[in-house]
Amino acid sequence: MKNQKKKVKTSDNKVVKLKNGIESKNLMHATKLRTLLIVTILIFIFLIGRIGFIQFVQGNSLKEKAYQQQTINQIISPKRGNIYDSTGKALAIGAQVDTITINPTKIIKNNDADTKDYKEKVAKGLAEIFELNYEEILKKVTSDSQVETIIKKVEQEKVDQLKQWMEENKISIGINIDEDTKRYYPYSTVASNVIGFCGSDNQGLSGIEAKWESVLTGTPGKIVSSKGSDQQEIPNAEETYISAENGSDLTLTIDLHIQSIVEKYLKQAVEDNKCSRGGNVIAMNPQTGDIIAMASYPDYDLNSPYTPNSTLAETYDSLTAEKKSEALYKMWSNKSVAETYEPGSTFKVITASVALEENITTSDKAGDFYCKGYEEFEDVVGSSIKIKCWRKEPHGVQTLRQALCNSCNPAFMQLGKRIGSTTLYRYYQAFGLFNSTNSGLYGEQNSIFQNLDNIGPVELATMSFGQRLNVTPLQMATAISCVANDGILMKPRIVKEITNTDTGTVTEVSTTPIRQVLSKQTSEKVKSMMESVVTNGSGRHAAVSGYSIGGKTGTSEPTQANAHEGYVASYVAISPIEDTQIVLLLTLYDPQGENGHQGGQVAGPVVSQMLSEILPYLGVPSDEDSSSNSNSNNYITVPDVRNKTVAEADKILKATGFNTKVYVDGDANTLLVEDQTPKPGSTLPKNSIIVLYGQGNSISTSVTVPDLKGMNASEATDVLKSQNLNINIEGSGIVITQDYAKDEQVQEGTIIKVTLKQTLTDAH
Repeated sequence: MKNQKKKVKTSDNKVVKLKNGIESKNLMHATKLRTLLIVTILIFIFLIGRIGFIQFVQGNSLKEKAYQQQTINQIISPKRGNIYDSTGKALAIGAQVDTITINPTKIIKNNDADTKDYKEKVAKGLAEIFELNYEEILKKVTSDSQVETIIKKVEQEKVDQLKQWMEENKISIGINIDEDTKRYYPYSTVASNVIGFCGSDNQGLSGIEAKWESVLTGTPGKIVSSKGSDQQEIPNAEETYISAENGSDLTLTIDLHIQSIVEKYLKQAVEDNKCSRGGNVIAMNPQTGDIIAMASYPDYDLNSPYTPNSTLAETYDSLTAEKKSEALYKMWSNKSVAETYEPGSTFKVITASVALEENITTSDKAGDFYCKGYEEFEDVVGSSIKIKCWRKEPHGVQTLRQALCNSCNPAFMQLGKRIGSTTLYRYYQAFGLFNSTNSGLYGEQNSIFQNLDNIGPVELATMSFGQRLNVTPLQMATAISCVANDGILMKPRIVKEITNTDTGTVTEVSTTPIRQVLSKQTSEKVKSMMESVVTNGSGRHAAVSGYSIGGKTGTSEPTQANAHEGYVASYVAISPIEDTQIVLLLTLYDPQGENGHQGGQVAGPVVSQMLSEILPYLGVPSDEDSSSNSNSNNYITVPDVRNKTVAEADKILKATGFNTKVYVDGDANTLLVEDQTPKPGSTLPKNSIIVLYGQGNSISTSVTVPDLKGMNASEATDVLKSQNLNINIEGSGIVITQDYAKDEQVQEGTIIKVTLKQTLTDAH
């Protein structure tokens, strides 16, 4: 055949070549096979790498996501700790409120149309009950989230309204009412700048609330349960309960009664003296460092901290948003620690203490200083500078005691030169004036002193009497407390105890002695000189009848660059001189009233008012015979006429020498006296008024206390008598203090104690 291959005979050692090659379409080309093999290997390597990446790199996060998808975590909020004063009165507590949340995935019906209507109905109801924006609530109700918060800190009235609405609309699931707490401050403005406040999430934003946040807040707990692929909770699944650790309670060193006293008179002083930048006051126990009262004015309401106080409200609406924020922060700040000031002549106590401790002088060395009305210095460019005394007429020859009593600037400039800047700075360090006191108060700042290398003759002169240096009021009060405490510097303490509310364990924050700065002998000498300032010197307006008071006035003038800030008037007092139990520092910023700006005239009488109430409360014994007033023939003791008939009581009192005012409904001959004002045993001048209340007549009538300052005894007596009030007079001259503040409401017949002093020109 034509195409038949011919058979070829060959030998065994020869290769036979066919004329036609073999072709096959079923065999894969070798190159393609190799490519396929490589691709397969690469894919396998990629898959192995991906598995490794998921397992070892993303393993933990994916495991956490799976856990979150399979579990339901319900947070248990801890109870925030309360804040108490030193006597156990609550200053900050948690009031029971509720938080309203929803589970959008549970707010459903059988079909999409019904579900849509149902969600709209729920959103409308929630928005109306809680007065919220409907569109925002609808967005939450229709979301895919497991939980959405509708509103926090809901009062019980609104919760009851919600429960009634849910019952009426037969809604049992999807809307949750969770117990929560709302911070509440029972005394509103009292110690507001010290205590601070919390935000809507109960987190401290200012004051003690912020500074001690970690102690007060506690640790949240939770309930962990399982859910299925449909994202619904699995019935009867095992739950894990992790209990919350409640926050601890704080007991402060603040005494609410003393705090109320100083706030009352601070407010009065700021308003009477038109202090444009307010004022602050600190009361400390020098033996322990305890801050028993601390106040700034103007203050604010802790229950509505974002509402401007009356002072800020005058300009608040005209401010920009940024300035409004700054103004609020300023309103919340605690002047005692958050602002510095030039202490002025109160600082002379420190300079005198250093001089006595270093044996540079003695307290009563005759002719030790000479005041010619000024001291003259040469500045850095060689010009002559005169730094004057506060008084136009020179003080002449003086001892250190007299110089302190006269608050003589030239004498202390001479003393500062003798001491030297290096020694002064060493003692400033020892007094703690270069460091924050670390008191535990929020926003505490540090002092501002020039570098020692920059102290020349002028700088040395001015700082010797407390100017051109800046300290916080708390630093100043702490240094004076050191002088009053036998020379031992104590760390200020604001928190006294921490109570674990879960276990009841009480941890005391111990008092902390820092160092011995002065000898006891030096301390006693300085306290004696401070007493002379009150009995014979420029600080006599702070005297309190029956008590030994030591004091020092202070008036610092602003620098030219800060002239708009005005003068700072201050007064620091200690009492009693032996075994001192209180140091009181009052600072008034930019006083512009009729009394001027000098510390003795402006701040001294206010300190007297405060101490006249604080010292008896502290149980400090008076060295005055309590019956001194009764030695006069014009004073008589009020008899006890309670449980006698009204007519009989009226007759007895008039026979004794008193006038009467009677509240009785019915027959005065048969009804008995249920109460009387003043109380039996009080000592009053003749013709004073006694108010009687018959059976069924409660003591409800009150009158407004008038402002008696500047009146003589006769004028004050007449004004009080016109208001059916009684008077108790101490001293002679004009009224400088009264124990009930002007405009205070008291019962008819109340005894108003006034202190009179002769007028004098005061120093700073």
